[in-house]
Amino acid sequence: MSLKKLIFIGLATLNITITLAQASKNNSDLWNNVRFGGSIGLGFTNNGFNGSIAPSAIYQFNDKFASGASLSFNYAKFDNDKLLAYGGSVLSLYNPLPQIQLSAEFEQLRINRTITTPTIDIEDNYWLPAFFIGAGYSNRNVTFGLRYDVLYDDTKSIYGNALMPFVRVYF
Repeated sequence: MSLKKLIFIGLATLNITITLAQASKNNSDLWNNVRFGGSIGLGFTNNGFNGSIAPSAIYQFNDKFASGASLSFNYAKFDNDKLLAYGGSVLSLYNPLPQIQLSAEFEQLRINRTITTPTIDIEDNYWLPAFFIGAGYSNRNVTFGLRYDVLYDDTKSIYGNALMPFVRVYF
């Protein structure tokens, strides 16, 4: 599916959701339980750059459980090698105690990378699934923790390791 189709479907879904929310007075409670957030990342090395943005929204069912979706966009350039990754994820958050947050997240990214060699540029385009299980310390709006990708493939993953730290922010 092309990026234009994904954007169109996303905007159409958002438009329908907003229209239905305005048509129903009972939906006012729905929007009071939606929290928005996400992450922004920047990285610099001697000959490289990495930038990412991942807006997210979750529905807070109660004090213990929330679920939602996220979009993701990553760009990296190291020497002459380039990587573009975009996609989305669905996630669930569970707080057995107010300070402890457990999470599960399924992410699907489209990877487009170009690796430059002395004789040829190699282009590699593929879909990459990831399934993260995580745990962290939470203060309601911000969570610091670690997550582990159980589907990690060191030949295809854009992440350097299956175990990685995270910071989640929701308002």
